[in-house]
Amino acid sequence: MRGEKIMGRQKLIILSGSPCVGKSTAGDLLFQMYENSAYLDGDWCWCVNPFKLDDPRLREGDRAMSAVLSNYLRLSFDYVVFCSVVAMYENIREGILGDITEEGYQVIGFTLTCSEETLRERHKHRGDKNECSMEWLRLPSYPGDHVIYTDGKSPKEVALMMKEIIDGYGD
Repeated sequence: MRGEKIMGRQKLIILSGSPCVGKSTAGDLLFQMYENSAYLDGDWCWCVNPFKLDDPRLREGDRAMSAVLSNYLRLSFDYVVFCSVVAMYENIREGILGDITEEGYQVIGFTLTCSEETLRERHKHRGDKNECSMEWLRLPSYPGDHVIYTDGKSPKEVALMMKEIIDGYGD
């Protein structure tokens, strides 16, 4: 069944959380820790200007994410790491997962979070000229996600924490 947790199957690892919380950096490190893996940063699929979350065209970006994830799973990558801010929203994540054409993979979700102070520091360090929004930071985690607080942790420590959880799912 699509997305059902089946032992020994491919793992679709979803990282969600606020911008600047560390998804892309930790996700890239996690991807590098696994042989036969693929990585998709969902930002690549809806990088538009101006960006507005309520722009209906962004749902086409969601379909692009589904297509890339379907392709990676079809190509038999054991681990597919997928980072996306919008995967925090249940309806959007369900839509992305629902449009994946492959079946029988495990979904392991993570929501990365941090304090408002840490988010402001990371936003400033990144040099982003946009306002630092706390909107995503205040959203509840996706049901069933493993929540990891990234305050005081390096991206490598966060990636290792995720790897330990993923490896606990068995092969």
